[in-house]
Amino acid sequence: MTAPVFVVDAVPVGPEFVLDGPEGRHAVSVKRLRPGEDVVLTDGCGHWSEGVVKSAEGKDRLVVAELHELHEEPEPTPRITVVQALPKGDRGELAVETMTETGVDEIVPWSAARCITQWKGDRGLKALAKWRATAREAGKQSRRVRFPQVADAMTTKQVAALLTTADFAAVLHEDRAHPSEPLATAELPTSGSIVLVVGPEGGVSPEELEVFAQSGARAYRLGRSVLRTSTAGTAATALLLGRTGRWS
Repeated sequence: MTAPVFVVDAVPVGPEFVLDGPEGRHAVSVKRLRPGEDVVLTDGCGHWSEGVVKSAEGKDRLVVAELHELHEEPEPTPRITVVQALPKGDRGELAVETMTETGVDEIVPWSAARCITQWKGDRGLKALAKWRATAREAGKQSRRVRFPQVADAMTTKQVAALLTTADFAAVLHEDRAHPSEPLATAELPTSGSIVLVVGPEGGVSPEELEVFAQSGARAYRLGRSVLRTSTAGTAATALLLGRTGRWS
């Protein structure tokens, strides 16, 4: 088992560092770390250092020693972005959590035409904050030191503009009348960026498919079964990570 990960504003290097606040409370009162155990401190942006617990003080202070070296994890390539249509209820956080654990690099919330859920006003801001907090916690839990970015919610027009910048752009879509290609055999880039669009439970509308096609995104399918929108992105991310060699 790798060392537990805790988030700090700036990664420390030196003989000693005090981890306090919510992260310190989690380390002392929840994880119950003890002297001699290894820990990793990261800013979530790829920088990290590894140290050893010197002592636990009170309920929320962990003294970490032997932080000898600052490391930086290089940005992965090709970079994988999933445009996720807004699911119902808490299935959005589920999608963010599992995609983060799998290894996605960026998640873009998308207000698709057939989404039942719509982010508006304060409700939208709160929902976005939940997605970002979920990505942060899932990043820690899965021992990542470079957490996925969760972008502001995009419209279809904004998603189309994003697709034009990708080295490989795909829309997960299954239509019996117009069979799509399997993502498992698509020709993928070895570097650059991959952008994958996951539609809502009601599917991507014909108008959206046309807009995305004009931006260079083709329709692909995962397999014979139809996955829910909250799980399709995770399955597709896993497939892409394996095929591009990032899971090698």
